[in-house]
Formats: sequence, structure tokens, C-alpha cells
Amino acid sequence: MAANETDLVQKEVRIRARPETVFGFLTDPIRMIEWFGSAATLDPRPGGVYRVEGVKGNVARGQFVEVDPPRRVVFTFGWDGGDTVPPGSTTVEITLRAEADETVLTLIHRDLPLGGIEPHDRGWSHFLDQLVAAASTDAGAG
Repeated sequence: MAANETDLVQKEVRIRARPETVFGFLTDPIRMIEWFGSAATLDPRPGGVYRVEGVKGNVARGQFVEVDPPRRVVFTFGWDGGDTVPPGSTTVEITLRAEADETVLTLIHRDLPLGGIEPHDRGWSHFLDQLVAAASTDAGAG
């Protein structure tokens, strides 16, 4: 059991927006760059491209595995030029659940090597905070 627990990062956040709103921030390239990266190419269907360029030029790349609007998105993930976590070598699963006037987002990033756990744990905390701010602001604007 301990080995399975060490190869993943799990996060949960609450967002003051409906799942339909939050889902757009996970699948629409324009919405994606509001919280994660500076450019994005996304084709949200099984086998479709997942590519996000970070603000420092790092490129996350993989492909969509499952897209179930507005409840769930699964994609492979890794970094161009990354030896620790190469493109498509890990899997990110995001589920959205409506609860009152909020969305509970659960992210599980699986198959990370030991050297990739801590930086991805920090990274997802940072970017999910940005998603909470962006999606909550968007919900209030409508």
C-alpha cells in the first residue's frame, strides 16, 4: 500500500463556481492560460492533444484519455525535455462535484517517480490556487 501512496499527488479545492464553469478552465485553451501557462493547445477528446506552455517556457505535454463534461477529465502528462517526468508518462485525473453553490475539484496525479512527487505537489498547490481565483472571479462576473 505504501508504494502506491508514494507515486501520486492528491489535491482537493473548493471553487465558488458551478462545475460547468470550472470544466471550461480545464478544456478551453483560452481559459486554461488564465490559471496554468502562457499558451495552450487542447483537443479535449480521447486521444486529443494536451499541450500547455508554462510562463518560463516549460512545456507540459500528453493527451486526453477521458472527457466527461462537466464531471471528469483525465489526461497523460509530462514535460518536454524532462528526464524525471517525460511527456505522457504520468496520468492526471480531475473530478468535479457540485456541492451547494461550489464545485469540489479533486486532482490525482498518478505514476510520478519519487523525484517528481515533491515538485508536482508544490506545483499543483500553486496552480490550483490560481484556478480557484480565476474560476471564482469568472463566476462572479456572470
